[in-house]
Amino acid sequence: MSLDIDQIALHQLIKRDEQTLELVLRDSLLAPSAAVEEMMAELHRVYSAKNKAYGLFNEGSELAHALRNCRKGDDDFLAFTRAATGRLRDELAKYPFAEGGVVLFCQYRYLAVEYLLIAVLNSLSSMRVNEQLDISSTHYLDINHADIVARIDLTEWDTNPQSTRYLTFLKGRVGRKVSDFFMDFLAASEGLDAKAQNRGLLQAVDDYCADAQLDKNERQNVRQQVYSYCKDQLTAGEEIQVAELSGTLPPVGEKTFQAFSSEAGYELEERFPADRGTLRQLTKYAGSGGGVTLNFDAQLLGERIFWDPATDTLTIKGTPPNLRDQLARRQNGGS
Repeated sequence: MSLDIDQIALHQLIKRDEQTLELVLRDSLLAPSAAVEEMMAELHRVYSAKNKAYGLFNEGSELAHALRNCRKGDDDFLAFTRAATGRLRDELAKYPFAEGGVVLFCQYRYLAVEYLLIAVLNSLSSMRVNEQLDISSTHYLDINHADIVARIDLTEWDTNPQSTRYLTFLKGRVGRKVSDFFMDFLAASEGLDAKAQNRGLLQAVDDYCADAQLDKNERQNVRQQVYSYCKDQLTAGEEIQVAELSGTLPPVGEKTFQAFSSEAGYELEERFPADRGTLRQLTKYAGSGGGVTLNFDAQLLGERIFWDPATDTLTIKGTPPNLRDQLARRQNGGS
């Protein structure tokens, strides 16, 4: 992994009681070492694999202003992180569920892009056995379950400050939402809505097929082509490129998919991240509620699966063998 650490600092917030979050600040940056590089490589890998929301700094963001000064050389990185950790403590103290943790700031480069990653990491305890087969306790950072993380694409922020996507963050668990305190600490708001872009793409594809008056099989082929392209981009860690996708689809008359989506006003960005759950709707129908969960290939609708919207009834012809066996056993009084 081509990850080069420029500067990294660790501080800590310790919850002493319900009203007190103690601040523990380092007096120096972390020295580069194999352990530090391994930790950051793992954090980068875990964060990159998660679904993220996109954002941008609010006008007047104190953290953005301090970061600008740091990048101009008016302040050093350690001083920036110490002051920022103090502001994070003040923000967290407003919430009764605040737990503290290790606060990490890392400025690094990956594939010629410069990033600043900010995270609050929990520590967990575990047991270890030494060479003498004695057991002792040890503490480790729970990187795999980190959910209070944000990353600033410093390269894009510098070159395109009007962007709505240079900041990414995790929304976190229910009851501990990043938007409740971490986004307030960053003084940032949501920007590009990746899910909305993916939903817009699906609608554009359906309307494109309808405009071309494609039959059912042709429509499904186009949807499969779109899904295959988007899945490949997702697997490769790349974004959906509308122009590139358009080149894989048959034109409607002399109009390409890119021209169609632009003229029809879908407001698709030139590129945007793929959302796995949304894109699955290109080839699958899925839903759950009232104790029923259904998931089936889109091509089966109208062939083995039929929906009557007047009665809201779904008819399935040919049930899966394992389901049929369960139904038969129950019908015959078996367990």
